[in-house]
Amino acid sequence: MNKNEQIDLILRRTVEVHNKETLLKKLNSGKKLVVKFGADPSKPDLHLGHTVPLRALRILQELGHEIVFVIGDFTAMIGDPSGKSKTRPSLSFEETRKNGETYFKQVSKILDPNKIKIAYNSEWLSKMSFEDVIKLTSKYTVARILERDDFNNRFKNNIPIGIHEFLYPLMQGYDSVALNADIEIGGTDQTFNLLVGRELQRDYGQTPQDVMCFPLLVGLDGKEKMSKSLGNYIGVDDKPEIMYEKAMRIPDDVLLDYFKLTTDLNLEDVKTIIKKDVVEAHRVYAREIIKMYHGEEFIKQAEERYKTVAKGGIPKNIEEIEIDGSIIDKGILLTDLLVVSKIVSSKSEGRRMIQQNGISINGNRENNLERVITIDDFEKNGLIIQKGKKQFKKVVIK
Repeated sequence: MNKNEQIDLILRRTVEVHNKETLLKKLNSGKKLVVKFGADPSKPDLHLGHTVPLRALRILQELGHEIVFVIGDFTAMIGDPSGKSKTRPSLSFEETRKNGETYFKQVSKILDPNKIKIAYNSEWLSKMSFEDVIKLTSKYTVARILERDDFNNRFKNNIPIGIHEFLYPLMQGYDSVALNADIEIGGTDQTFNLLVGRELQRDYGQTPQDVMCFPLLVGLDGKEKMSKSLGNYIGVDDKPEIMYEKAMRIPDDVLLDYFKLTTDLNLEDVKTIIKKDVVEAHRVYAREIIKMYHGEEFIKQAEERYKTVAKGGIPKNIEEIEIDGSIIDKGILLTDLLVVSKIVSSKSEGRRMIQQNGISINGNRENNLERVITIDDFEKNGLIIQKGKKQFKKVVIK
């Protein structure tokens, strides 16, 4: 693609642009621009929803602009209240640095790590005096801060809001002042904070940054935004076979959005495939994301595994979990084994899956909540747990 096509591709994926006219002037000026992107170190594990703005950054990187990742190690000690119904727990300084390193490693799958500048906002925020903070807070009114939907809703419903939470948008906005950013990119859940940066830059005598807001990708449930906490995500670090299986579960009515926001495939070609054979369209998407994040050589194995599972068989190369033999000698409740093997996240989920006939041991359906697993249940190569139709774990004794 030429420069204009690359810019059009970025803009096609945006929901809002503030201000499009000045943004285009900057992008066509020939000047190397400072493009700011705030990284939340409280969530170091990336899923495809996170990649939507990252892919725009990749294009800007290819156009020669400087991408600055602002790791919010200082602001994370407050906790971003965006979209939250209560005060979020803060992180320690050490936690934010560790998570920041994990985040950067995953981001390198999308961007050229050699062309990324990393900045920690503690570099400037921790040096501010109390007088500096007072001056910063004078730039904004309580009424303006309460325009944020999450704050407004909590205020109306008498849900406590800490004064420190009001500082979060100002601190994030001040990051733009410290960097003298030309452009900032983020999701629509960050729109308010990004626009605060524009206003603060103006107050501090800088040219206001232009802001591009990208949509939040709908999760595999087809309803809520993609989120690890909701379990409706495709992780960037998911294994190829897991990626393939999850891609086949994307609701048909949002599949085009997945192609549009997370791949570079031609949308007219994609629309034709979806219209002709939506199942094949899912396969095309599954192959594409595996190629992007793991490599083309992993596609065949993931596809064969999926076909085996779809026919009701047990695939090869199942993830193994080792457990202490002494646990089995005494016998272990099936619900406890499900948690130990990490095929469910809690005993309550395990009980629910058993009651719904969603758990099999060595190919046999289990619906007894009092079922005790003993050494007699283990075959030569271990014990196979199946959750639903497509999730498997092999349990072996140390």
